[in-house]
Amino acid sequence: MLRRFLVCLYAIFAVVAANGVAVAAPRAKPITVKVVVVTMFEIGADSGDAAGEFQLWHERQKLDVRFPFAHHHDLFFNPGSGVLGMVTGMGSVNSASAVMELGMDPRFDLSHAYWLVAGIAGVTPDAASIGSAAWAEYLVDGDLAYEIDAREIPPDWPTGYFARGTRKPYDPQRPDPQGEAFRLNPQLTDWAYELTRAMTLEDSAGLQETRSHYVGFPNAQKPPFVLKGDTISAMTFWHGNSLNAWATRWVQYWTDGKGRFVTSAMEDTGTFQSLMYLQATGKVDKNRVLVLRTASNYTTPPPGMTAAEHLLKENQGYAGLHAAVEAAYQVGSRVVDEIVGHWPVYRDHIP
Repeated sequence: MLRRFLVCLYAIFAVVAANGVAVAAPRAKPITVKVVVVTMFEIGADSGDAAGEFQLWHERQKLDVRFPFAHHHDLFFNPGSGVLGMVTGMGSVNSASAVMELGMDPRFDLSHAYWLVAGIAGVTPDAASIGSAAWAEYLVDGDLAYEIDAREIPPDWPTGYFARGTRKPYDPQRPDPQGEAFRLNPQLTDWAYELTRAMTLEDSAGLQETRSHYVGFPNAQKPPFVLKGDTISAMTFWHGNSLNAWATRWVQYWTDGKGRFVTSAMEDTGTFQSLMYLQATGKVDKNRVLVLRTASNYTTPPPGMTAAEHLLKENQGYAGLHAAVEAAYQVGSRVVDEIVGHWPVYRDHIP
């Protein structure tokens, strides 16, 4: 019976190898991971076509060893550098479950690993331009709340969306966050920002043409740059000036005025919530988490265009997708290479 199992296992590896894919063999000792790069989606293949969030990491970091993974996408690893790449799938449910699965995976030792979330996002034109890269210190959830439809809210309310356990929007008597907001290690976030703040990011005629329409928004008209700015995670892809004003105030509300809304994404609160739970097991260190969001599109239309018109236009292809994917790799890999290149220091000492 054992012999038959081994023969079948050998045949499986032979078929996969024949198709040009390196597959990790079973190991008894967990593999030490230095950095986990967390991406959320890929457009097509992992190499050789239009790049989503994962492809540049796969190709340029030589993540060639494949580990089957019972989730959205298999894992890929570089044994020489200790960098592991994952694709969680879109939305906080996918990100939370994928990260939890990885954290509990006995094949890997993640106890000293740094986690870099590197993904695209919408950006408020008040803060930055498409193609820019923002390091977040605060992650705010845009789903956990009470809501009354806008057609039924009291006339003196600015929104029908308000915190659980409160009696009105932006009630100062709110409870402490229970999944509504998280703060990353501020020292690590500042370190990553200082390491990358002077980088020159990709610009193009297409980006220049798009941002030229944002008259009255000086930050939106700048060439792409690196900044610090916080992110809101919501499963609904929202758009427009009214919801942008809500996001700005929602981030301020849940961070006691310390956070600044810059980017809009979907997954980061789910990712970090799983890492918070895993922290208690000793399998990961939540103080080693970084979130980098790069701007593929604006969260509001330019002057003279309605929210519906702009959203439908963007759905045909984000104006800054290529630049955002490139910026996520350029800026993120600067940090990854620093950590890996000086692992004897960073293994036991967080910057």
